[in-house]
Amino acid sequence: MFKKILIANRGEIAVRIIRAAKELGIKTVAVYSTEDKESMHVKLADESICIGSAEAQKSYLHLFNLAQAIVNSKCDAVHPGYGFLSENPTFVRVCNDLGVKFIGPDAETMERLADKSVVKQILADNGIPTVPGSKGSINDENTLIETAERIGYPVLLKAAWGGGGKGMRVVRDRDELISAYNSAKMEARASFGREDIYLEKFIEHPRHIEVQVLADEHGNVIHVGERDCTLQRRHQKLLEEAPSPVLKEETRKRLHETATEACRVLGYKNAGTLEFLFDGENFYFIEINTRIQVEHPVSEMVYGVDLIKEQIAIASGEELSIMQSAIVPKFHVIECRINAEDPEKFYPSPGRIKNLYLPGGPGVRIDTAVSCNSVISPYYDSMIAKLIVRGSDREEARKRMLRCLDEFVIEGIKTSIPFFKKILTSDRFINNNYDTNFIDKEFLGKP
Repeated sequence: MFKKILIANRGEIAVRIIRAAKELGIKTVAVYSTEDKESMHVKLADESICIGSAEAQKSYLHLFNLAQAIVNSKCDAVHPGYGFLSENPTFVRVCNDLGVKFIGPDAETMERLADKSVVKQILADNGIPTVPGSKGSINDENTLIETAERIGYPVLLKAAWGGGGKGMRVVRDRDELISAYNSAKMEARASFGREDIYLEKFIEHPRHIEVQVLADEHGNVIHVGERDCTLQRRHQKLLEEAPSPVLKEETRKRLHETATEACRVLGYKNAGTLEFLFDGENFYFIEINTRIQVEHPVSEMVYGVDLIKEQIAIASGEELSIMQSAIVPKFHVIECRINAEDPEKFYPSPGRIKNLYLPGGPGVRIDTAVSCNSVISPYYDSMIAKLIVRGSDREEARKRMLRCLDEFVIEGIKTSIPFFKKILTSDRFINNNYDTNFIDKEFLGKP
């Protein structure tokens, strides 16, 4: 097992990793920007190193500064968390060149799986159900038009690299296809430095369901259930729950088996997430995330598994500590991502937290790095906390979440708490009658 881990991240995920490492008896090193000097992850770590000024490009994304911190800390492993450099193969190679273990997949695997269109084709060739679409990226307008005609409108243009809804366009007829294609290419190039675009059939009213997997270096692969991530705003996840309330047990079993088989086909190691769309009858693979997910606490609370500890153990060469037979759902769990933003207009709301009260009670977990007087910086992600609750069934979890949102006090900035109360009391959420378009249509007035 490792003796010292450097956490190449900030905020609540850095705090989460520090806590897991300490429980394993591993010393921790926090890195921080000048903006984060007084942050919780800095205070909780055994050591801390400043890596630059507030802008992410000059600190958390600065490879040379991070390399210096790795050398100076004398750590033997690096955990990237999520975001920042968690899916950057160059950073993996930097760690390897410095003689430290990157807690995640190797650089070659990361590079191979970064192109979503290529991954999709590999899995389709191996019998994994995927959304009908192009074979790889599309590089000319004639192929674009022919492919769209073949699979039928509406179609979805997607950036082959990156995520978060960038470089994504829904096209409903041929007249708008070319302009949407060029627009998606420009956005993809600006966001990810690559303009590769591929085409898929647009599924009108899907649920978005992902499967958590763990794979060690000894050939063991298991799933840790699924998470329903259907509630999104502009392709950004807001609320997750598990188990998915729309899956019948036969379909759930088939989905889990498909995800673990896909993991084997791709030769993936460590923790990962395979994402699917579900149309009410069939599910279709869309992409794999080669890192721990923001919403990983949902699976941890449902199944009683510490995914961060498993990540660390896998990276150190150990076998999985759990068998597939032990993965049995114990609760229904809901997570809300509490963001610093205007709950009506969804503008960021940076500033200082002047008063803070965190909810508690049975079945409640809060992953956060803020306290009273913490400053929510405009330089980083606006997420303040992840509020996760469990119940014996979905309705108990829903009511518990509402109770916690009522107790949650954050003064000095605006937050998304009022917005979540609207969602959780809406008839369509209560009756489990919604899809990925629900928030955009019901709350944002989009067609």
